[in-house]
Amino acid sequence: MNSMVQPAIANSRTIPYRWWALIALALAQFLVVLDASIVNIALPSLGSELHLSTNTLSWVITAYVLPFGGLLLLGGRLSDRFGHRKLFMIGVAGFALASAAAGLATSGAWLLAARAIQGASAALLAPAALALVTKLFPDPQDRAKALGIWGAVAGVGSAAGVLLGGLLTASLGWSSVFYVNVPVAALVLAAVPFLIVKDSLGERVSLDVPGSASVTAGIVALVAALSGAEQVGWTAPQTLVLAGLAVVLLGSFIFLEKRASNPLMPLGIFRNKSVTGGNLAMFLIGGATTGLFFALSVYMQQVLHYDALKAGLTQLPLAGALVAIAGVVPAAVKAIGTRKTLAASLTLLAAGLIWLSFSPSDATFAANLLGPSILIGIGLGGAFVSGTELAVNGVAEGEAGLASGLVNTSQQIGGAIGLAVLTTAASSRIDRLLGRGAAEAQAMTGGFSWVFLGAAAFAVIGAIVVLAIGRSSSSSKVSD
Repeated sequence: MNSMVQPAIANSRTIPYRWWALIALALAQFLVVLDASIVNIALPSLGSELHLSTNTLSWVITAYVLPFGGLLLLGGRLSDRFGHRKLFMIGVAGFALASAAAGLATSGAWLLAARAIQGASAALLAPAALALVTKLFPDPQDRAKALGIWGAVAGVGSAAGVLLGGLLTASLGWSSVFYVNVPVAALVLAAVPFLIVKDSLGERVSLDVPGSASVTAGIVALVAALSGAEQVGWTAPQTLVLAGLAVVLLGSFIFLEKRASNPLMPLGIFRNKSVTGGNLAMFLIGGATTGLFFALSVYMQQVLHYDALKAGLTQLPLAGALVAIAGVVPAAVKAIGTRKTLAASLTLLAAGLIWLSFSPSDATFAANLLGPSILIGIGLGGAFVSGTELAVNGVAEGEAGLASGLVNTSQQIGGAIGLAVLTTAASSRIDRLLGRGAAEAQAMTGGFSWVFLGAAAFAVIGAIVVLAIGRSSSSSKVSD
């Protein structure tokens, strides 16, 4: 079968297996996105069994996000150098083994170590998977359809985390949220060798070790500063030291990349306006999405008193709208261009978030949440698909892994920054309302409304940025 798949890189239209390959790649991406949210519902249960404090519980999430966001650029470059299929399979295997180890954890240290390996493995497989998609579908129309499916899977993974986390934790215990990854990963590992040909090695050049070290450490320091700021304060020594270290390390990275003979991230890639606009958009989409799902989950459980499973089930309309719109996005891209489709999607997302911000403390799902959820799903579906397509448009084959790593990095770092900023604003609003004598439910509702409005602001800024960068481009073909 491999001989039949061989021409896929050159001419995807002649290969019948490329869509099956896309399913395998998308399943792995689904696990990566899902694992960022599915654990949230299980935290109280695993914390009780493993005797973890509230502060330690937050690190169950952070231990995954830090290596994931910090190593994505390196993972993309390694896949360009050693082969996208090889790095993808290594990442999937590492993710499966780490998931099994997390499910078997009997202590907090064990669990955090397993989560860190999960994150590092995700940083290998995510950029390699997206690079394989762009190589398997070089034709613009086919690629648009493939990225439509890809974006839908990523969006559904985010929305499905709460639902599956509640269902699995309630029925099989907290360890099942990790074990569920293992059979899916095994299926992907079994299928990929028959569906995707082994790609050739990239040019044999030395890796940019100083650049890799500086950007990875810089991103880790930045995410750690933002993740911890809500607990220790924005002016606490820990936050200031980590933020300062991040500035120094990331500044050093830019300095090193300008002088490296074989840079980890050739800065010239940002001369492609699609790459620049797409990554800025994905950064802002990440911030809006992470803040949205966090606030919506807590609002429904702590204010509306939904149990975990009911809170998850209420996100089905959002996920359904997201999947439905993904099939329409390629036609919209063909009609008006990727840039305008992305801007329109972000505008719809902002409208849904603003609508959601008016939900009261005694909201009902049908009257107050259903309409905004559908509109948000439509906006997210269009934004994920068109944003990803814009960010990888016009990139040379040798930089496919780099471009894919950039997309994922932008989304992860945007999510960390967005969540830190929006939750801090919400906490401030809640404290102010409580100080004025408001009831707890009203105060929390007021705080979460600020999260939804802040997420809407991210979406609006994203739409403006994408349109502005597109107009400044000297090549309308690249921008659109």
